[in-house]
Amino acid sequence: MGETVVIKGTKSGITLVLNPDADYETLKKDVAAKFSDLTAFFGEAYKAISFKGHKLSDEQKMELINIIHENCKLSVLCIVEDDPEEEETFRQALENKLMEQENSSNTGQFYKGNLRSGQVLDVETSIIVIGDIKPGAKVISKGNVIVLGSLQGNVYAGAAGNPNAFVVALDMHPVQIRIADAIARSPDNPEKNIKKRRKNATHETKIAFLDKGNIYIEPLDKNVMPDIHL
Repeated sequence: MGETVVIKGTKSGITLVLNPDADYETLKKDVAAKFSDLTAFFGEAYKAISFKGHKLSDEQKMELINIIHENCKLSVLCIVEDDPEEEETFRQALENKLMEQENSSNTGQFYKGNLRSGQVLDVETSIIVIGDIKPGAKVISKGNVIVLGSLQGNVYAGAAGNPNAFVVALDMHPVQIRIADAIARSPDNPEKNIKKRRKNATHETKIAFLDKGNIYIEPLDKNVMPDIHL
């Protein structure tokens, strides 16, 4: 009979293809197992969802979404009904839902806690992370990223193409920084660098910004303040 649950990804969401011949109780168990296995893959991303294959009531759809939330850190923001223009519907629905969140939090939001390997924090606003971004973790923001801790993983600021976006960290040692279309990578072995920093135990707040197509990382002081765009 093949797989009862198949997950298909799009740019803005996921489609959950359910075997029409499977009974609902089996589908619930298989959805739980599938998303539990993919916890690290999805991280803490925000997605819209669409259901295909098996006819579901509204209550069953909500129950499956609750099962997804219980078995991984993926956040399902909205349900999109199937139609011929599904991808565009996904994009608009997700954009509208996230816009509501952005309006409720003005120009940014906070995240408290450490992000560890495999975790992804994907937001529409500027984000202030109160904690560390460990190697293997990733933050994606259409605005600015401020890390009140150690930045050792990957950061993508200005994800919608904003060249004025910036990244600030109390301890700036990322594996990779991307701002708009420019990318800067750590030139050395990150594990080796971490050991060196622990030995020296000196930290300096720095800012990464884009200038003429290149990303620069400099100490955050009053000389760079006039160039910061919020």
